[in-house]
Amino acid sequence: MATVGKQRDVAVREGKQQPRVASRPGRVGALRTALTAWLGRPLASFHLVLAVCALLTVLGLVMVLSASAVISLNTGSAYTVFRKQVVYVLVGLTLFWIGLRVPLRKIRAWSPMMLGLSVLLLILVLTPLGSTVNGTKSWFTFGPVSFQPVEAAKLALALWGAHILVVKRAVLHQYRHLLVPVVPAALVMFALVMLQPDLGGTITLGVVLIALLWFAGAPLRLFGALALGAVAGVVVLAVGTDYRLSRVLSFLHPEEDPGGAAYQATQAVYALADGGLFGKGLGQGPSKWQYLPNVHNDFIFALIGEELGFLGCVLVLGLFAALAITGMRIATRNIDPWIRMVAATLTVWLVAQAAINIGYVVGLLPVTGITLPLISSGGTSVVVTLLVFGLLANCARHEPEAVSALRSQGPGRFGRLMRLPAPDPYQPPKRKPRRPQGGRRT
Repeated sequence: MATVGKQRDVAVREGKQQPRVASRPGRVGALRTALTAWLGRPLASFHLVLAVCALLTVLGLVMVLSASAVISLNTGSAYTVFRKQVVYVLVGLTLFWIGLRVPLRKIRAWSPMMLGLSVLLLILVLTPLGSTVNGTKSWFTFGPVSFQPVEAAKLALALWGAHILVVKRAVLHQYRHLLVPVVPAALVMFALVMLQPDLGGTITLGVVLIALLWFAGAPLRLFGALALGAVAGVVVLAVGTDYRLSRVLSFLHPEEDPGGAAYQATQAVYALADGGLFGKGLGQGPSKWQYLPNVHNDFIFALIGEELGFLGCVLVLGLFAALAITGMRIATRNIDPWIRMVAATLTVWLVAQAAINIGYVVGLLPVTGITLPLISSGGTSVVVTLLVFGLLANCARHEPEAVSALRSQGPGRFGRLMRLPAPDPYQPPKRKPRRPQGGRRT
């Protein structure tokens, strides 16, 4: 045996035989194994939604404080806009808890009433009760508080549309059942929002409708017709007002008016370029000194790139990518068809809205005024987005494995703290027995 060992050592030294290496998993393999084990836990989706929501909310508050400090000085305090944002976040967290705690079957039952109320609000905002801001009559103003009904309309359309399409899923292969009444109701909402006129709200409403039809299994040729209608609507809104038309023209030819219509988009690109890899440091970005208008609203992603650099932008993109993966994971792991469609539609809505905002900040799309969810300064958008995250978390708790764990092992620390009831297991609707058709009695 000793002779054999010496011969092997000589062979290794001469390069004739490779030395044996113990098969130990490396750090990457160990991390992958631990991540796979954690994702296999019953409440992994629920915890992922909470983590993404918390990180986006905290990042949004920090960046709003940094972006709005200069413009807030005009009111005598550097924290004026930030204080309003904190109030909106607190209201949104209350709605987050409500969306997480209310049973989903009740939310589904209330969806027709929610849709009717949202349409009523879209009508009332066009009356003298509504307020005009930046040429758009899309706000209700009550003293220091303002409310934009189109944000609630997006959520109502998603919940009600999913309810109708699930009820009619057995006959969705027929166009009249696939389109009616979801598409006519959406067109009414589109018309009301276009009368404001609100291009960003119309686009996001269209995203919700397309997501509903996609996850309902609509044929691809239908989306071609919808795309033509969407382009026509965007063109009408763009040419309907001078400032929107100038935005589109400046996007197509930014070099013709760099100090006018293209000024905002050009300054956003400069801010991203100045940030480099690590950024100038939190609070050190010069763009907020009136170089980039509305930096705390529509163009806050440019300030993130300027102060936190490329790494900060990657962090934001990574959080929304995690939201996309988690939302689709929730949709695929549920067995209730309504929950599946709602989770997928809400996820597409938020991720598409973020993609549009980031797209026009980096110069890939014309400016549309769509906010970056949970990060841009804004009242109604933040409140409704937190409610949407609460609904997504509620959907995550209705995954079959999560339901089994919560009903057998208890709600856990977070569930006890938030007083969350155990979700009910999915029960397929009972089908009514069909009456036997014609036949001669014998």
